[in-house]
Amino acid sequence: MTKNSKKLSGVFAPVVTPFVNDKVELQFLKENLQKLGQSELTGYLALGSNGEYKSLTDSEQIEVLEVFTETKGDKVIMVGTGCESTFQTIEKSKIAAQMGFDYVSVLTPHYFGKRMDGPTLKDYFLRIADSIEIPVLLYNAPGFANGVTIPPQVVKELSKHPNIVGMKDSAPTGPVKFLSVLDPDEDFSVLAGSANFFYPSLHLGATGGTLSTANAVPEVCCKLYDLFVQGEFEQAKDLHNRISRLNQAISGSWGVAGVKAAMDICGFKGGLPRHPLKQINEEGIEKIKQSMRDEGI
Repeated sequence: MTKNSKKLSGVFAPVVTPFVNDKVELQFLKENLQKLGQSELTGYLALGSNGEYKSLTDSEQIEVLEVFTETKGDKVIMVGTGCESTFQTIEKSKIAAQMGFDYVSVLTPHYFGKRMDGPTLKDYFLRIADSIEIPVLLYNAPGFANGVTIPPQVVKELSKHPNIVGMKDSAPTGPVKFLSVLDPDEDFSVLAGSANFFYPSLHLGATGGTLSTANAVPEVCCKLYDLFVQGEFEQAKDLHNRISRLNQAISGSWGVAGVKAAMDICGFKGGLPRHPLKQINEEGIEKIKQSMRDEGI
């Protein structure tokens, strides 16, 4: 399979799943995607952590993906398919392939976290990549995976597989440890998983980012990427600082609930998180609004 890093450059939104009274509100999702589709976003991550995929039943996940197929337009779609077993992950990845999506994003298994060493993770990803036709993205997110982290050397080895085309890194330190070991001639894309280190990661060789703030302010996030590509580094640095502070006020302080509240403020339909996650309180909403005013966003 031929790799194509061009499709994995730019800004992606890890799309949320709206809920009303703890029920999935597919119409809200459809409206959000239609609105995001008018932006300069490269594409979306479906069924990621911001999509609360762990809180969805298997049938609900399919319903959510069906909305993406109906409204994707020309956007690139990555689908989160990582499960605790290799077998489950392969089966879900095959479904994503059958539905016509572009990539699967595979989070590290983590329930048996003490057993997830480098060789085990390498074998996990290799078996998946060998078993499916849809291209695979590694997903390194120790904060959502019981602290499990893919060793940089394992990423370097996996990057040479023809069906493992890139990775998303959401570790607090950003993808610098992976970018430093990868072969620059290898066609392997690295996406930053947070606005906090999106801009610095671009300078280090990342090709793009999957940013929760892009759910609420997609054009602002895309503007930062465009400024970098155009070499307008002073303007880009200023915008990066503003977006980072806003991201801290939204996702950093409140998680998914904050992202959804910011979406509501900006005219999207974020809805509420699914219980047991709590919705953001009025004081928190006002702090997000004030941050938006302070940063001119």
